[in-house]
Amino acid sequence: MSFGDFVGRHAADTRPLAIPAYRRLWAGQGVSFIGFQLTSVAVSAQIYDITGSSFWVGMLGPANLIPLIVFGLWGGAIADAVDRRRLLIVGALIAWSGTLALLVQAALGSTSVGLLLATVAVHATGFAITGPTRGAIIPRLVPVDLVPAANTLNFLVGGLGTVIGPLLGGVVLARSGFTAAYLIDALLFGAGFYAAVRLPKLEPIGEVTRPGLRSVVDGLRYISGHPVVLMSFVVDLIAMAFALPRALFPEIVDERFGGSLIAFGWLSASIAIGSVLGGLLSGWVGRVQRQGLALTYVIAVWGLTVAAAGLADQLWLMVALLAFGGAADLVSAVWRQTILQTHAPDDMRGRMQGVFMVVVAGGPRLGDLRAGGTASWFGATWAWVGGGIACAVAVVAVGLAVPAFRKYRPLARSV
Repeated sequence: MSFGDFVGRHAADTRPLAIPAYRRLWAGQGVSFIGFQLTSVAVSAQIYDITGSSFWVGMLGPANLIPLIVFGLWGGAIADAVDRRRLLIVGALIAWSGTLALLVQAALGSTSVGLLLATVAVHATGFAITGPTRGAIIPRLVPVDLVPAANTLNFLVGGLGTVIGPLLGGVVLARSGFTAAYLIDALLFGAGFYAAVRLPKLEPIGEVTRPGLRSVVDGLRYISGHPVVLMSFVVDLIAMAFALPRALFPEIVDERFGGSLIAFGWLSASIAIGSVLGGLLSGWVGRVQRQGLALTYVIAVWGLTVAAAGLADQLWLMVALLAFGGAADLVSAVWRQTILQTHAPDDMRGRMQGVFMVVVAGGPRLGDLRAGGTASWFGATWAWVGGGIACAVAVVAVGLAVPAFRKYRPLARSV
């Protein structure tokens, strides 16, 4: 096989970028997500600078998670009932107002932690609305056969933001402080807002249900009645709750690498680095038809790779293994997202994306809780390794036990 043939088969499928509306949405999301990650780093550092307490930094968890759960589900229900372009603009304005409020507080020298946490909650509310809305928009912009490629490109640009944003944050905070960090985010956010404004009208298709508790319950009932959709959430929770090792990074770094901040930085970035590299070599992902079976096995690979990383003593090997796991996680995320977008009808997609956001946000936090709790009983190494092995065993057992999921193939239908 020639190099050109290899690139053609394995490089990221960029065909969705030929569609102007998707290209603008993708580019705007990529630029604004760098700012989002920059602000995430800055607000954590600012709260610690004010309080000197990791407890208050930890309170950013519920400040972000509660709005994501509430408004993720509600925002998804609204996305099924209104013009999604308009809803995306409204959510973007709410998130933008949160960034501007952080900027004003930093410029005025405010030291109110409660006000900072409340502002973060506002920012998370906007993100909770735009996230499921953007996911529900994609199948309306690209043909069904290009949905996996479009999702891969989205996760690729998200991974780049997860790498670039924190690195940029460290430089900006060291040289210019919190105000400059929030100002940069506010400016970068404009790219995402512009992309939302330029979208065509996206009125709901199919049966329209008035958004509210009943529509949310209808969405949850739909999930429980469709094993393929339900399993896409179950395997994701298994992957994150059992195998995610990030809560163990500080202790492992202290035990094996003398508390080196450089080592901590590499471990923290390793999974995202793998996601980026996996996205660049993702041309094959859209050609896989047995997505349920493939998803089961790729999550098992994630778990086993994480377990192997927990046994490594060399930093480079740990980073390499975690990066490989990050690539596997990227592939699993693409297939999970694609299953939701192509299996569910359009009038359910917003609610499915809302639940997807809740699972994506809640799973890692369950993983942190699991890792920290088991480490207190068995030590960091066995909490890390045991979690990865448990993930692989559990996902294979559960995934292969559900015939509809095991045999699932996407249907090429009009969206």
